[in-house]
Amino acid sequence: MALRSKALHHGRSLSFPSQSHPSVSQFNENLAKMEASMTMEAKLNGLRNLYSDIDDLLMLPHIQQIIAQECQTKWVDQVLDGYIRLLDACTTAKDLFSQIKQQVQELLSALRRNDVNGINNYHISKKKSTKMILKSLKDLRSLRCKKNVSSLDKDDETVALVCMLKEAESVTIAVFEGLLSFVMGNNVQAKSSAWSLVSKILPSKKVSNQSEETDLNEMKEMDSIIQILEQEIECLFRQLIKTRVFLLNILNH
Repeated sequence: MALRSKALHHGRSLSFPSQSHPSVSQFNENLAKMEASMTMEAKLNGLRNLYSDIDDLLMLPHIQQIIAQECQTKWVDQVLDGYIRLLDACTTAKDLFSQIKQQVQELLSALRRNDVNGINNYHISKKKSTKMILKSLKDLRSLRCKKNVSSLDKDDETVALVCMLKEAESVTIAVFEGLLSFVMGNNVQAKSSAWSLVSKILPSKKVSNQSEETDLNEMKEMDSIIQILEQEIECLFRQLIKTRVFLLNILNH
């Protein structure tokens, strides 16, 4: 079962002066690959590659000098605030996927036992999670409105660095929106979601054993996908922390 997403098609390209480091070109290449990827798993992996490219850039002495010189400027605060917002969003996504994974596993167990109470409990917990997802999507949309950095009257290298940092923030927000839309069943390119499958699995009339087995297999596959995405989100969370620590270390020296 493929997890497909429409997000990320603006195809921007960033440019440093002609003597810039190869990690900038690598960032653009990885950005293009991520935008072209067809699964959420690939997009999350692509995000980690983008932040790894940023880490490579932040290790360069002259880039560190630029950031250190700009430590009191507004764009630095905006970038650091952006990382806090991304970490908060990532934490929320981690918590939601952990809850949904547990819900799906409990539903699978209830379906195998034909446990009506267990199935009803799933619907109750699903409603609570839906409210949390809707709130998270609203918060992410508000982050999109805050992503613009104040205008810069700086050299080309500083501007390009800022754009690179903010572009990573922008696509991260878009991927998180796609993730949450997927688990809620609103991603039109996803053939099914954990919750849209439930209505198919719980018909009002008796279904054949073969149909029940097929549907349970789909739920098992969904359970596996959710676990994979949960792991990818955890890896991205660690990468975000690593990149932010790089920035803070530069500013504190």
